[in-house]
Amino acid sequence: MLNAHVTESGEAPSRNGKPFWIDLLNPTSEERDQIAADYGIKVPLRESLQEIETSSRLRADGGLLYVSMPLSLDDEVAGFAPVPLGFVLSSELLVTVRYSDVHAFAHVEAGITSGRHASSVVFVALIEAMVDFDADSLEKLSNSLAAISARVFVRSSQKKDKRVSGALRECLNGIGMAGDHLSRTRESMLGLQRIIGFVLKAASWWSPEEKARLATAQQDLTSVVDFQGHLVAKTQFILDAILGFINTEQNEIFKVLTIASVVGIPPMLIASMYGMNFRHMPELGWRWGYPYGLALIVLSIVLPIIGFKRRRWW
Repeated sequence: MLNAHVTESGEAPSRNGKPFWIDLLNPTSEERDQIAADYGIKVPLRESLQEIETSSRLRADGGLLYVSMPLSLDDEVAGFAPVPLGFVLSSELLVTVRYSDVHAFAHVEAGITSGRHASSVVFVALIEAMVDFDADSLEKLSNSLAAISARVFVRSSQKKDKRVSGALRECLNGIGMAGDHLSRTRESMLGLQRIIGFVLKAASWWSPEEKARLATAQQDLTSVVDFQGHLVAKTQFILDAILGFINTEQNEIFKVLTIASVVGIPPMLIASMYGMNFRHMPELGWRWGYPYGLALIVLSIVLPIIGFKRRRWW
């Protein structure tokens, strides 16, 4: 889908207008050919935008700047692959190539008023909106991690709660989702950082005000990246705590099984000894032989239990 924003006040988007921003959502080959014929801009393919080399993501071709970055989005078509976002920037025109709905684009489009605009102004507005969106996303993720942390340490302190293991599994799943989200967000923010630095150096037609806004967005993004690193460390800490509690629960189970096996060995030994069918066994002819055997079995069970209790193993 091709969406052109033109400079003339009140004019509807059309090929006859003079656009300052052309937004391509899942562009077709016909739309790419149209952009190439009308404006002399070769729109990169999705495969080209997904390349990870810096020379492929950040390059200048004459008066055009080609930059791309991955987005931290869950896409049904892409699956686990990152969704690419591309920019083709010149002094007069901005072409954006995307393959998914992006919150920043809708926000900037809603803020565009009638009148004349510059491609650099729209580019800066998109960068600022994406930085704000990443910051808001990390704030929500921070609240989720705080809730998971509270569940982990509160639940684990309740030793008599039989749902501790189930709660830990749920928290482990939540930590996994948070870690995946942080990984996607970090990849996106690092790509955004590289784009800002490259454009600030390569775009010679920018006004001082636009450069100042982009430099401010770069500073904000640096602080957001630092906060993201803090969340990564917190996620790892909670993950280690969850795994530690799970190991403790497993050790408790193995301890009970070990004690049960140790307690069961002496009575089995006594019972097997008196179960041997020898002709001459003194206890066979003794009137109190059977109570004596039962008493030995009970005593062999009670004594190890008392020993474990004194050593606080159980």
